[in-house]
Amino acid sequence: MLRIGTRRAPRRQESDPLDPLDPAQEDRVRAVLALGGVPHADLPDGVQQVRLKLLERAADGREAPHDVSAWAAVVASNLAMDWHRARRRQERLGARLAVLWRESTDEDGAESRALSMAVAQGLGELPDVQRQVVVLRFYADLPVRAIAAELGIPEGTVKSRLHTAVRLLRARLHEGEVV
Repeated sequence: MLRIGTRRAPRRQESDPLDPLDPAQEDRVRAVLALGGVPHADLPDGVQQVRLKLLERAADGREAPHDVSAWAAVVASNLAMDWHRARRRQERLGARLAVLWRESTDEDGAESRALSMAVAQGLGELPDVQRQVVVLRFYADLPVRAIAAELGIPEGTVKSRLHTAVRLLRARLHEGEVV
């Protein structure tokens, strides 16, 4: 079959003994990701994530799946769903930020922009672990349970980090007399 205008990653000639996926399995993973709606540019990253999950499984001492090809296809399908969820979250975040920007350009726009800048600066000064939970909770609009699952930490830790981060941001905003 003649393909016009399509570019493929170069095929590996020989199977690398350290690579957990052979070329046929890699092609299957690419196909599952592509059928799942993952853009062509993101396919290599998806293949690498499947490869990494297989290597992590081996590093944890678990035995290899009975059918690596089927296992890799399921993982690729899950990655495609995760990709769509993340894209929807980004779209919702973009919409929320657009609304906030429109509101900030109203009559009280200068005051609102100053508050936005102070919050952004305060976020930048937070430790990474606190900034991460604040962004996931208030900007990505994830519930505490989902944040805990995503980060692999207890819900109580997420709540504690949120509480501390909000307290620090509040103090920062009152220091600058923005609020």
